Amino acid sequence: MKPARLLLLLSGCALLLAPAVRGCGPGRVVGSRRRPPRKLIPLAYKQFSPNVPEKTLGASGRYEGKIARNSERFKELTPNYNPDIIFKDEENTGADRLMTQRCKDRLNSLAISVMNQWPGVKLRVTEGWDEDGHHSEESLHYEGRAVDITTSDRDRNKYGMLARLAVEAGFDWVYYESKAHIHCSVKSEHSAAAKTGGCFPGQALATLEDGARTPLWALRPGQRVLAMDGAGRPTYSDFLAFLDKEPRALTSFHVIETQEPPRRLALTPTHLLFVAENASAPAARFRPTFASRVRPGHFVLVVAGQGGLQPAEVVGVQDQRDVGAYAPLTRHGTLVVDGVVASCFALVQEQHLAQLAFWPLRLYHSLVGGSGVQGDGVHWYSRLLYRLGRLLLPADSFHPLGVPWVES
Repeated sequence: MKPARLLLLLSGCALLLAPAVRGCGPGRVVGSRRRPPRKLIPLAYKQFSPNVPEKTLGASGRYEGKIARNSERFKELTPNYNPDIIFKDEENTGADRLMTQRCKDRLNSLAISVMNQWPGVKLRVTEGWDEDGHHSEESLHYEGRAVDITTSDRDRNKYGMLARLAVEAGFDWVYYESKAHIHCSVKSEHSAAAKTGGCFPGQALATLEDGARTPLWALRPGQRVLAMDGAGRPTYSDFLAFLDKEPRALTSFHVIETQEPPRRLALTPTHLLFVAENASAPAARFRPTFASRVRPGHFVLVVAGQGGLQPAEVVGVQDQRDVGAYAPLTRHGTLVVDGVVASCFALVQEQHLAQLAFWPLRLYHSLVGGSGVQGDGVHWYSRLLYRLGRLLLPADSFHPLGVPWVES
């Protein structure tokens, strides 16, 4: 590892481990004292987590079509031969062992949790991929994205805790569906929410210092783009790097629309946007808010007139899918995209914490400058911070969608 990168890595670790860095919840402090293990609360009968419908963006996402053995998408399924999992396989075809890689990873993780929770007991799968049409229309079982599970001893008193363990194992939606089993499902392998954290479409426009507008995909280190400083004033900030760069990813975006003046911004649900409840709030008091929580009637900051910032009321929120996702990082941690002020950060609803955590990366770029053309994918420093954050911060600090790319 190059010395400069090693210095950056150590600086980032020291920063995140420092007792002075606060978490996102009130009164939560990241320090050297170890927290006692978090008490796991079993799901109640008919409860599901997260508390949204299964086939919505905040859970496992929409149905993408049935997979048959002779279809092109059949190659998306992979068999699971984990000896710590019992597969019922009543059809005797091995179908229950077939699932997407994402489902397989979560199931294998859950199998370990089950054995730790109840020594001598294993995880049991009663339904996996369904090729025979035994489930309801548009069931995720038809795509290998859902499993029905029990414990090997079939003790129904354990099922509530089994559901909680499935949530902890990373399933995107868990439902205590029946007294006889727990239903679990995952996002599609193609789902943008399953692949990226906080991003904008590649064709979204940033404003350069000379007034020209450029698509995000074309940004280069050293260029200065319109942003907002800590006092809520417009400024030009150095573009440093992409925290995520996925030119070919099919991505689901939230589209925020304003009317006076008219602006339209697309960004992923976990991305932060500066929002206020009323137009009288000064720009510095607009709070960083997940895009998925922005509603009509809220106010966002937009560029108007001679480059000044003003509030604009949100009049519409909708979803769209597009190819490509880019997450630019600037020195100020903010960026004006398609005329709307947004954060460079996502996942944790705390702009100041994120700006502190990325200080070593900004220092690195100050010392060594741009490193040429950046490869695709999530920046290694972003992965590091997320992994450390998962260890150090409470689970409720993060957006419910989470970021599975760091776990793969």
